[in-house]
Amino acid sequence: QVRLVESGGGLVQAGGSLRLSCAASRKIGSIRAMGWHRQAPGKQRELVATFLYDGSTNYADSVKGRFTLSRDNAENTVYLQMNNLKPEDTAVYYCNLNTIIPQAQYWGQGTQVTVSS
Repeated sequence: QVRLVESGGGLVQAGGSLRLSCAASRKIGSIRAMGWHRQAPGKQRELVATFLYDGSTNYADSVKGRFTLSRDNAENTVYLQMNNLKPEDTAVYYCNLNTIIPQAQYWGQGTQVTVSS
């Protein structure tokens, strides 16, 4: 079992920045994907940014050029740097880990990001 602990959400004005962190409780050997999703009120959960098993990184079109995903393998942590935030970025952001062996998916508890106009 893996626990994901998120931090870094909050309230920011439009144009501001926040950095989210997600720390896994232990070293993960075989990762299919690890990154961030978000869910706004009344909307489905959507992918924001994720590292894939082949070393590539996927970003949602809506955040390209503004958000940057990075990781610290030694600390089992991924970060989401969010710049030039917009009110439409307001959502609960969830860390997600999808492993190959065993085949499993884990979610963090979620952290609220609110962007005021």
